Amino acid sequence: MKEVVSISLGSSKRDHEVEVELLGEKFSIRRIGTDGDFNKAIRLLREMDGKVDAIGLGGIDLYLYAGEKRYLIRDAAKLKGAVSRTPVVDGSGLKNVWEREVVQYLQREKGLNFKGKTVLMVSAVDRFGLAEALAAAGCNMIFGDLIFGLHIPIPIRSYTSFLILAQILLPIVTKMPFKMLYPTGSEQEKESRAKYGKYYEEADVVAGDYLFIRKYMPLDMRGKWVLTNTVTPSDVEELRSRGVEYLITTTPEFRGRSFGTNVIEATLVALIGKPWEHIRSAEYLSILRRLNFEPRVEKLN
Repeated sequence: MKEVVSISLGSSKRDHEVEVELLGEKFSIRRIGTDGDFNKAIRLLREMDGKVDAIGLGGIDLYLYAGEKRYLIRDAAKLKGAVSRTPVVDGSGLKNVWEREVVQYLQREKGLNFKGKTVLMVSAVDRFGLAEALAAAGCNMIFGDLIFGLHIPIPIRSYTSFLILAQILLPIVTKMPFKMLYPTGSEQEKESRAKYGKYYEEADVVAGDYLFIRKYMPLDMRGKWVLTNTVTPSDVEELRSRGVEYLITTTPEFRGRSFGTNVIEATLVALIGKPWEHIRSAEYLSILRRLNFEPRVEKLN
């Protein structure tokens, strides 16, 4: 049996473990949250090195993207540096390849028309493929990177402006302590605060990382679509209670849970059996199609 583990800076309350069979191979897939404890994450990574088939880094990105340029996050590099034998991925390879395809699939196969819809993209630099695909689909974009990442309440409504700003700020931002940019540990469990409610109200679709979405999500989300990734059963019920019409996750459901892209990418790396740096985008897409990999689309209200 192949073993895949995600070591996450996130809350241990979101841990999950499943066994699945993929293309005739049995997999044990599990997530271990460290509650924001950076040193514990490093210790676990060292313990897992060479003992599992692939490792996902959760609750943190290795890279943030602006167009064709990518910028290494200093704190994430320290985590990756704790491992020398086992492949380590953060999900960005899958995001940039698969999440572009998801938008086309949703329109073609599920009849969900994005053209003309206003999309609040809470953070585009960590899901650049998704953001670019939504813009290309004719959406009216609100890029929330300054709002949700740096707490500067300035929405960016132009793709070109977002790209220029990202290329200016990312060399600086990626050197900041990651906990300043993204909720880790117990921060993930706090009640949402409707601090930036007006941007949610304006949007037809709220897209991006779920913890960013949830952090400032208003109680009234009636009629809105949420396009995200890692959600637990309690997250789904919370979205239902707030009136969300559609929940769409870019990865499928495994026993009540949509795993993070870092977990799915680590699983694909283990399945392909090649060093991560030698895997091409076309290989990811090919194996995803063989797996009949589809986004999860659930009508909640």
